Amino acid sequence: MIAENSQPQPENSKKTTLKRSLTLPLLTLYGLGVTIGAGIYVLVGATAAKAGFYAPMSFLLAAAVVAFTSFSYSELGTRYPVSAGEAAYVRHGFNSHTLAVIVGLMVVLSGVVSSAAISIGATAYLGNLIPLSPTVLMVLIILVIGVAASWGILESVTVAAIFTLVEIGGLIFAITYGFLLKPDLLADIGRLIPPFELGIWSSIVSAGLLAFFAFVGFEDIANVAEEVKNPRKNLPRAIILTLIIATALYLVVVSVVVLSVPMSKLVVSASPLALVFENASATTKGIFTLIAALATINGVLIQMIMSSRILYGLASQGELPKKLAYVSPITRTPLVATAVVVVVVLTLALFFPIDELAKRTSQIVLVVFITVNLSLLRLKLKGEPVHDDVFQVPMWVPITGFLTCLLLLLSGLM
Repeated sequence: MIAENSQPQPENSKKTTLKRSLTLPLLTLYGLGVTIGAGIYVLVGATAAKAGFYAPMSFLLAAAVVAFTSFSYSELGTRYPVSAGEAAYVRHGFNSHTLAVIVGLMVVLSGVVSSAAISIGATAYLGNLIPLSPTVLMVLIILVIGVAASWGILESVTVAAIFTLVEIGGLIFAITYGFLLKPDLLADIGRLIPPFELGIWSSIVSAGLLAFFAFVGFEDIANVAEEVKNPRKNLPRAIILTLIIATALYLVVVSVVVLSVPMSKLVVSASPLALVFENASATTKGIFTLIAALATINGVLIQMIMSSRILYGLASQGELPKKLAYVSPITRTPLVATAVVVVVVLTLALFFPIDELAKRTSQIVLVVFITVNLSLLRLKLKGEPVHDDVFQVPMWVPITGFLTCLLLLLSGLM
């Protein structure tokens, strides 16, 4: 068992360390911010392109896959509450520094690829309000968010929390307007229930890989563990609350969108929720577009924070160059690691399409989840002692998490 502050520290962090300032509400809003901003505002159209009216079922399938792994993260996050959590879990589970570094870098890669995908969505929404070319607008968005991510963990997560409340309000706004647009919406709810036909369920499972992207975010909670107050108590609660709230919102929103928006328009849109307001007044449309832009910007901000903390964590554990572990004495944030993340996000966003980025993010994260579940399984089989305040799950949880993630990953490769 490793104590919270027992990991090796580089010379500069003997004086300057990360600040424990995140409470349960902020931590939950942090998780919701990246989860909701990443998926529901951006990928409903891409999911509907594969699953049609059965897109809500794809989101439900993705939620079921994520649920088991979330409990594995809850236990591992309380066993080892450190930055670069996945790397620490794998290092202890497999007793391999090499595998730990590979997994840590995969998590960073998933974060920056995800940030790039969401940046494209943010540009699509914000482009309706700001008359700039998409390329210029995207560069400005990513650079400004990079500055915000460098500001300070309490300040940046507080901003993210405010944005998260706004984006949840935006989803409720979309749901309400959808019902006003089509008052008999509930009468069509039966169209969302798929028949037992192989071809249809194959499409639902295939779309589930994209829908899975919408749940990427809960694991980010574990990677700010060194900045959380009472992590062994608050980490599991924040992870579970994030998944419950996000799943409930997703099912309602996706159902409303696929039933109220023409499918031909929905499947080709990078800003799908804006279509609900297509015939609304200019004021109503503008308000929602601004909310959606803030939501997607929030998703990019939180993924950047997560990716930079993992680079910092790996460097502070001696796995990457020490410069990446530099913590500014002014902002108390890892500035060099954040700058690296910004450059990579900008490069990916400029040269790759959104659906491809989302798919690759999902595949990378699934491989990480598979490895993390196996790490917890190995730790349990070895019978390593844990503190009484560690959140513990039965052995069948990581086994089921491993199998469900593996099956979803393989379905996307077929």
